[in-house]
Amino acid sequence: MVIALVAVAILLLIGMTYLPLIQQNENYRREIEQLDRQIQKQAEISRELESELDALRNDPKTLERLAREKLRYARQDETIVHFDSPDTNAAAH
Repeated sequence: MVIALVAVAILLLIGMTYLPLIQQNENYRREIEQLDRQIQKQAEISRELESELDALRNDPKTLERLAREKLRYARQDETIVHFDSPDTNAAAH
C-alpha cells in the first residue's frame, strides 16, 4: 500500500511539474496555427498583387482601363461623363 501511495505521489509530482509545460506547448500550438492562417492570407494577397502587377506590365488594355478610371483620361473623340455619388449625410428635406 505504501509503495502504491509513493507511486501516486511521484506521478502527481511529475504531472504538476509538466502541467505548465503542457499548457505552454498548447499555447504555442495555437499561436502557430494563427500565424499559419496569417501567412496563408498574406500569400493570397501576394498572389493577387503579383497578378495585378503582371497585368499592368503585360496587358495594355488593363493599363488603359486604369488610366481611364483613376486619371479620367479619354481618347480625343470621347467625352467623359462624371456622376457624383449622392450625399448620404445630408438631412432629409
